[in-house]
Amino acid sequence: MDLAGLKYFYEQTRAARKILMVDFGFLGDALQLVPALWEIRRHYPEAALHVVSSPLGAEVLRLAPCADKIWPVEIHPQRRKVSEQIRILRALRRERFDIAFSFSGSDRATIFTGLTGARRRVGQAGGRKHFWNQWLIHDWVPRQDPDLTVWERHRRSLAACGLALQPPRFDLRVDEASAKWAEPLAPRGAVHLSINSANPLKEWPLESYAETLRIVWQTEPQLPFVVSAGANEREQERLKKFVALVDDKRLLTLPGKPGITQLAAVVQRCCLHVGPDSGVVHLAVALGVPTISFFREQGGYKCWLPVGAAHHALTVPCVCIDHHSGPCEAQSRADCLAKIESAKVAALILGRRN
Repeated sequence: MDLAGLKYFYEQTRAARKILMVDFGFLGDALQLVPALWEIRRHYPEAALHVVSSPLGAEVLRLAPCADKIWPVEIHPQRRKVSEQIRILRALRRERFDIAFSFSGSDRATIFTGLTGARRRVGQAGGRKHFWNQWLIHDWVPRQDPDLTVWERHRRSLAACGLALQPPRFDLRVDEASAKWAEPLAPRGAVHLSINSANPLKEWPLESYAETLRIVWQTEPQLPFVVSAGANEREQERLKKFVALVDDKRLLTLPGKPGITQLAAVVQRCCLHVGPDSGVVHLAVALGVPTISFFREQGGYKCWLPVGAAHHALTVPCVCIDHHSGPCEAQSRADCLAKIESAKVAALILGRRN
């Protein structure tokens, strides 16, 4: 479809009764999708809205009650099964969707969207170009500004389809059981620390976190910090090292390995989130909690920066840009992030937590 015709897409599809969004993202990616899902819900109030996501993304999306059904699809190379994906695709085809959206630009999402058999399929240009892309998805939204935050790119793709946008919303809702679980673990007004990322080269050194806490406590000795970590072995081991390094009861940890809803309940009680470029910083943003975050100035990083006066991203130049095997790979530690001074972070915590 030509771009002039795409703007009439909404008028042509207002009567849609089943809509599908395909996005295999994890924690951060799924959260970036939420404002667009609310726009679809608002413009198609009579339609059933389904979402295909990764299992972790599905867990995240359940915090936002804008989808009627979520289809978790395992994409991890060591866990995914072709037979299971075929079963899900067959089930999706039986739903007979009127519209299927896919804005991630990935080959997997494009192929999956095409195979759902939806009557109208819309993609966002920006991924790899293949001759078969047009066979799978007929309507393509033009490439969006790569520096725009991801959730705004998704929303503008909908605007290109003729949807009239309202201010973005996340409206995440923590269930009562998770809220009660978090209440005794995270004092209201504590600072939440997320010390890990799926990529070790995005992490600030543990010694820098520990020094930051010592500086803050010199001024505010009663300020509690709550630290969380992912369930995998590497992150749990890093958490143990950090707790031993700080060696102070004012640093609180969470029992067991909490899920996304429990983590959201903890973060929601805090006055500030501090952590690296990871999905947890996006969770804090979506919950309306101010953030201090650490980013390497790698290609495409700007679209992941938290937006708004309540958020402060500390960015540093990175010599590993576009290198598949950069100088920091061997040590699994980013020298550029280590240059961020603990005193600066401590000053931001003391100045922003209220």
